[in-house]
Amino acid sequence: MTDPSLLPADVVRTVPEGEVAYGMQLPIQSQSTLYVGEWEKEAGPSELARIARVADEAGFFYLGVCDHTAIPRRLAEAMGTIWYDTTATLGWLAALTRQTHLLSHVLILAQRHPLRAAKELSTLDHLSGGRLIVGVGAGHVPEEYELLTGDFEGRGRHTDEAVSALARCFTEEFPDLPGPRFPAHDMGQGPRPARQPRPPIWIGGSSPAAIRRTAAFGDGWLPQGTRRRDLPGQITRLRELRAELRGGAPLDIGTIVEPIYLSGGGSGWDLPNWVLTGGAEEVAGSLRELVGMGVNHLQVRFMARSSEEFCEQTARFGVEVGPLLNR
Repeated sequence: MTDPSLLPADVVRTVPEGEVAYGMQLPIQSQSTLYVGEWEKEAGPSELARIARVADEAGFFYLGVCDHTAIPRRLAEAMGTIWYDTTATLGWLAALTRQTHLLSHVLILAQRHPLRAAKELSTLDHLSGGRLIVGVGAGHVPEEYELLTGDFEGRGRHTDEAVSALARCFTEEFPDLPGPRFPAHDMGQGPRPARQPRPPIWIGGSSPAAIRRTAAFGDGWLPQGTRRRDLPGQITRLRELRAELRGGAPLDIGTIVEPIYLSGGGSGWDLPNWVLTGGAEEVAGSLRELVGMGVNHLQVRFMARSSEEFCEQTARFGVEVGPLLNR
């Protein structure tokens, strides 16, 4: 059951009404062996900076940076151990970009004290001129969670309390933090976030618990691993719970798109059949099918063999495909 005392008092919309936005999780900054490209393993800050600038100029609504503090040895082969720090990287990106939002994708919020998290995130929003989107999740690596927080089995409750506490820290200078894990205090903090009443909070995950958490606490949804054919059912369930828990308050709904490769010019690349490939009209048509399911922000990712090709795909998407999504 959801504790009503934890629910944020307000809902913050991010995607402009009636529009379809597109963003990306940046390459290089997380190098899980499940998806990292060979070129990324030799890339570094200069390549990451160039990709961020190209995406900013191409109209990408957000750039996302992942979050893991430490990877246990048993998962190192699958997940890799290179995961850039989320807030440090987003702060660096804030100085490199001008208009794109900066998304934590997703922050394991319960592993941080709410006052510490709010200090870092409020400062980031303040310095970037209100461009922060806080994406949060409960985490999935037991060893990491136990090391930093303890009680992995209680991470769902911890996350609910942490989201509620963060929202209060954003809107109150001397917040009363909910939940037994946070002792009473009389301490204030600044700077205040630039965005008012607060930065938006998007909830990550596709489990029943994550969908319920989104309905209760989120301003937006970031599904993880949802197949296209399962998306309509999950959105229906999300809206049912949203009506029950928050009176049907508006919600930004996203999805992660299949890897994309915009064809043309003869790439000479034999791509797997799970890659979404073709010209701009063909790719946009496939993405509009997702919009028809109720999605208003799309996380896209590109197949590439080099940072130069990744930048080319990013720029082409902004020029050729982006305008077709809102046609």
